[in-house]
Amino acid sequence: MASRPTIYDVAERAGVSISTVSLALNTPARVHEATLSRIMDAVDELGFVPKTEAVTRARRRVDRIGVIAPFTSHPTFARRLNGVLRVAADERFEVVVYDHESAATSRLVTLPLTRPVDGLIVMSVPFNDDVAERLLDQQMTTVLVELHHRRFSSVTIDDAAGGRMVAEHLLAKGHRRFAFIGQAPKVRDSYVLQSPARLNGFRERLQAAGVELRDEDVRTVEHSFDAARAAAQELIGRPDRPTAIFGHDDVLASGALRAGRDLGLDVPGDLAVVGFDDSDVATPLDLTTVRQPLEESGAVATDTLLAQLANPRSSVRETSLRLTLVERGTT
Repeated sequence: MASRPTIYDVAERAGVSISTVSLALNTPARVHEATLSRIMDAVDELGFVPKTEAVTRARRRVDRIGVIAPFTSHPTFARRLNGVLRVAADERFEVVVYDHESAATSRLVTLPLTRPVDGLIVMSVPFNDDVAERLLDQQMTTVLVELHHRRFSSVTIDDAAGGRMVAEHLLAKGHRRFAFIGQAPKVRDSYVLQSPARLNGFRERLQAAGVELRDEDVRTVEHSFDAARAAAQELIGRPDRPTAIFGHDDVLASGALRAGRDLGLDVPGDLAVVGFDDSDVATPLDLTTVRQPLEESGAVATDTLLAQLANPRSSVRETSLRLTLVERGTT
């Protein structure tokens, strides 16, 4: 009977040191992408399973789920995580969160091998078909939030529909000059941005009404109040200034709102502002915004994951949650 492959076999097959294999499995973000790919190919070819994980797999369940998400300190992710934690606590599951650098695709590649969890919830962290195959090969039950992949269940919203909703609301208020302030990514391709889809929906609905949203009417900034405020001041300072600004989310919208008031504009008489999320700042700012069910998305994802753990043969399920526009004093 052939012996179980070891870390030494993986190192030899990949042409690297044992310490590099260990680093790849435990801290993949510190390993060069090409080297990590070579090591994981060797892992797959040999059918290598770390010794501690082999012991864990002998048990039927560990009652633990992993959540991979970029920047869980961001209010939207924190609220989704609250939904996850509520359902998990009711079902007596522990939740392990992999955040920031750990949320990179490299962590997603190795986690099924190196972390004893029953299943994963992946929030807005893109991955390719190779990673998908590894998750499936490792029988790692996975549910996606704000992502689509045909092999996995998902929970999403229609961001483009949200953008169209904002455009319809502002057009109905009589506006004809618009601007959009969106979020620029912190790390390219490390997570999925909703900003482009919201912009596309906004632009398409305006275009259908015969109104052009020009490139110079769009700004992308880092996700901060100050950056949005500066961008809005520039937009409002033009001779053909917009009479309505749509912010990618409530944080960016709040910066635009402050910029308008700094320049002495009446809101909403001279300038209307709309955000997205209906976050904790929306009500005290009296901000018109698109409400998305953030806690519900985390709860639904967890319910879906636990149902699939109970019945691994259940079919892939795609859930799209409803958006609503909440009109307040800024429009």
